[in-house]
Amino acid sequence: MMGRQTSDQSQLFYLFNLEERVPAGHLLRRINPIVTRLVADMREKLAPFYSEIGRPSIDPELMVRMLIVGYCYGIRFDKERNVYICPEGKLLTSTGRVHDGRTILYRASTRDCGSCHLKSKCTPNMTFRKIPRDVHEDARDVARAWMGTPEFDKSRAERKRVEMRFAHLKTHHRFERMRLRGLSGARDEFHLAAIVQNLRTLVSHIWRPPPDALCAATA
Repeated sequence: MMGRQTSDQSQLFYLFNLEERVPAGHLLRRINPIVTRLVADMREKLAPFYSEIGRPSIDPELMVRMLIVGYCYGIRFDKERNVYICPEGKLLTSTGRVHDGRTILYRASTRDCGSCHLKSKCTPNMTFRKIPRDVHEDARDVARAWMGTPEFDKSRAERKRVEMRFAHLKTHHRFERMRLRGLSGARDEFHLAAIVQNLRTLVSHIWRPPPDALCAATA
C-alpha cells in the first residue's frame, strides 16, 4: 500500500523546529518549488505498482526528495572502504554499531566540518555531518541494478502476489502475530490461517452461479 506523509516531522527528532533553522537563501529552499512541481503527479503514476491493502510504505515523494538532497550535496558511498565521501573529499566513517536494529550512522569529523567553507549549506545547525544507512542497503543496491530487466519484472509480479496474501491475512483476518510458541506451534498456526484463507477464496468462487444460468437470468 502506498504511504503518504501527512504530518510535519520537523520536530520529530530535534528539540527545535528545523523549518526555522534553514536560512531563507538555502539551496534546498530554492529548489523546493521546482521539485514540488515535478513530483505533483508522481503518486498517480506509481499507483499501479502498489497493492491496495497492506502496511503503508514510505511516501515515494519523500524517497525522491532524499535522493535529490544526496545528489545536490555530492555525498557518495565507497563500498570498498565502507565510508561516505563528501564533496570536499572528507570521509564520514562509522563504528559499525547498529542503531534501532537496522541503522548504521556515518559521522564526519568535527574538525573537518568546522573549517569547511560548505558548512553553512551542508550542515548549518550541527557541528558535524551525520548520515544514516540501512543495514540492508547493499541488498537494495543489488535489486536496483536489476530494475528494468525481464527478470526483475517477473520477480516483482511474483513477489506482489505473495505479499498480497500476507497483507490479506493481516488486514482481513487480524493475523498480526503468532500466539503459539516454538517453530512447530508457529507452523501449525500459520497453516490454519492459510487454510481459512483458502477456504474463503474457494467459497467466493463456489457461490457464483454458472455462466449459462447468469446469462439466462439477464436475458
